[in-house]
Amino acid sequence: MSTARFDELIHAPTRLAIVSLLAAAQWADFKYIRDELGLSDSALSKQLSILESAGYVEIRRRFVGKRPRTSASLSAAGRQAFEQHAAALQQILARSRRDAGARPAVEADR
Repeated sequence: MSTARFDELIHAPTRLAIVSLLAAAQWADFKYIRDELGLSDSALSKQLSILESAGYVEIRRRFVGKRPRTSASLSAAGRQAFEQHAAALQQILARSRRDAGARPAVEADR
């Protein structure tokens, strides 16, 4: 099991969606990611560049016939960061559930 570690870079909603989608695949085509997450080409490209710069994502550019095809995959560092971030989020949720059970009941007539 991974050590829990909150990751600000991954936590941004769009990047979290991208990383969680990539966690379930070896490689995913740019078009698939874009369509699945409802992003524009430029928004996805920007977020993938940020993740690639951090070493969390690997980008593969190739041609199929005369058409460019871009795919993305989580790197080993990206997968580890995602697992640690997910573990940190699970700890936060567990703590809130535990704390909610420990509070005295709120009176309705206050």
